[in-house]
Amino acid sequence: MLWVKSFHIIFMVTWFAGLFYLPRLFVYHTGSEDSISINRFKVMERKLFWGIATPGGIITIALGFWLIEMTGFSYSALWLQAKLALVGILVVYHIWCGKLVLDFKHERNKHSHVWYRWFNEFPVLILIAVVLLVEFKPVY
Repeated sequence: MLWVKSFHIIFMVTWFAGLFYLPRLFVYHTGSEDSISINRFKVMERKLFWGIATPGGIITIALGFWLIEMTGFSYSALWLQAKLALVGILVVYHIWCGKLVLDFKHERNKHSHVWYRWFNEFPVLILIAVVLLVEFKPVY
């Protein structure tokens, strides 16, 4: 079980690294004006989203459900329901990032660098909440 938990944490870090860095790339991409930089950011965004963040998210979620089954946690536990709801919100954020990657690819970006700076902060809040829920397992 410790191996599964360890790899769950490793891939969770991978997923969050992608979700932290991708909007930062959007900030820089938004400020780019030359075609060489714009094309470079398109490649970086695609590789980060599809090669790092998406596999990290999928493996994190799969290992998380495996851990739930291995440990016998009850899905009726409110802390676990809250965690799963936050993971669901994070999946929506991830998909939104994928849409933004496509928008940049097709040069349809509608947001400013300031918007992306704020957008970049959202997964931090999710991370804090999830870690606190897992560590403290509060009873409501």
